[in-house]
Amino acid sequence: MVVTGASRGIGEAIARAFASEGARVVLASRKLEGVEGVAAGIREGGGEALAVACHTGREAEVQALMARAREAFGGVDVLINNAATNPHFGPVLEASESQWDKTFEVNVKGYVHAIRAAVPLMRERGGGAIVNVASVAGLIPHTGLGVYGVLKAAVLMLTRTLALDLAKENIRVNAVAPGLIQTRFSEALWLQPEARERALAAIPQGRIGQPEDLTGAVLYLAGDAAKFTTGAVLVVDGGQTLGGAY
Repeated sequence: MVVTGASRGIGEAIARAFASEGARVVLASRKLEGVEGVAAGIREGGGEALAVACHTGREAEVQALMARAREAFGGVDVLINNAATNPHFGPVLEASESQWDKTFEVNVKGYVHAIRAAVPLMRERGGGAIVNVASVAGLIPHTGLGVYGVLKAAVLMLTRTLALDLAKENIRVNAVAPGLIQTRFSEALWLQPEARERALAAIPQGRIGQPEDLTGAVLYLAGDAAKFTTGAVLVVDGGQTLGGAY
C-alpha cells in the first residue's frame, strides 16, 4: 500500500496503523528525511516499510513512486491520498493566483496523479481500494479556509466520480472528511487560545481530534469489511457538522 503525506500527523498515524495490521507500507513525502524516520520506526516494530521522496503535484515523481512500490512489494492494492497544502488562510477573494495554483496542484491534481499511477497496478492484482483524505471544510464553509474548502469539495466529487468509473474493475474509491485534527498542519485553527476556544465551541464532543481518531475509518474503507462500499464519504469530526462551522 502507498500513503502520501506520511511524514507526520494524519498520514503518519495511518501508515503506522496499517503496518500494525501487517500491511507492507510505502510512505511518501516531499522531503525524504521526514518519512525515513517513520519508516524506521515501523521496521523497528517488526513491520515492512519503504520511504520515498515524492512531490505529488509532479506526475513524473508520482509515477516513480508507484514504480518503487511495485519493485519493493510487488504492486499496489491500497492507496491513501493524504498529501495536502494550504498556503492561504483568509478570505477567498484575497488569495493570489499562485496560492490557488499551489493548492490545486497538491490537493486535487496530486490526488489525480496518484490514482492514475496506482490504478494500473491495482488492475494487475484484480482490484484495490483508494481512500482520499478530504475535510469537513469541503462540506460546509469555514472562516479563513475558503480556498482549501473549495478544493476539498473537489476531492469529494473526484471520489464519487472515480468510484463510478472504477466500480466494474473492483477498485473502490472512498473518502474520509476529518474535522479539526490536532496536527502541525492545522495549527492556525487551534494553537492560539482564542482560536482553540472557538473551535471547541463548535465541536459537540468538546475536544479536538487526534490523528489516531481517523485510523479506524481509513482501515475500514480500505479493507474487506467495506467491500460493498464505494463513493462514500465518512465524516470524522466529533459532531461538528451537526451544528455548523467555526
